[in-house]
Amino acid sequence: MDGENHHGDHPPGLRERKKAETREALCEAATRLALNHGIENVRVPDIAAEAGVSPRTYNNYFSSVPEAICAVAADRATALGDELRKRSPQEPLADAIRGAMIANDPGGEVEEAERKEFVRLIMHTPALRGEFFKAVVARENSLAEAIAERIGSPPGDLFPRLLASTYCGANRVVIHRWLNDDNADYRALLREAFDLIAPMAAARDKATRHAA
Repeated sequence: MDGENHHGDHPPGLRERKKAETREALCEAATRLALNHGIENVRVPDIAAEAGVSPRTYNNYFSSVPEAICAVAADRATALGDELRKRSPQEPLADAIRGAMIANDPGGEVEEAERKEFVRLIMHTPALRGEFFKAVVARENSLAEAIAERIGSPPGDLFPRLLASTYCGANRVVIHRWLNDDNADYRALLREAFDLIAPMAAARDKATRHAA
């Protein structure tokens, strides 16, 4: 009905926005300090001071320094499924997943050198690798659930998880190549990798149309 308010459609309130901003500021502060001084030299009071809040406020958001550093990646991981849900139902599955993953990628939000430094920090720090692995699992789960919804998978269907794992795995392969090749174009590699996987998604699209 016109004029009716739907709670689910409301934008975040001021309090929620402030909390999100504080969370992001703490994550950025933790990452900046770890990159500049080494994670072993970063303490909670340092992060809180860098972000302009109290240590008590920090403890309301995070239980460890690695958790704070990986927070934005974790948030982005769980949002991947929602990116796919935003795509048009008429869009081919391969195009929809590709579009969702590119939209979910930090891409131009950070400088390439800064991004490489951050990824290397994670790869070379056992505590960060463990925390980041949670985001990797969450990302695949989020994408698999959205794929299953999009194609109407029956319970127990392996395809959504296999496809999600393939796309996320390709993304990781691209990152490793990009890290070790100064001439590599990350976005171009990502597009190439997704093009190689596209037939797998297209085959399911074709099967679904024939079944209908």
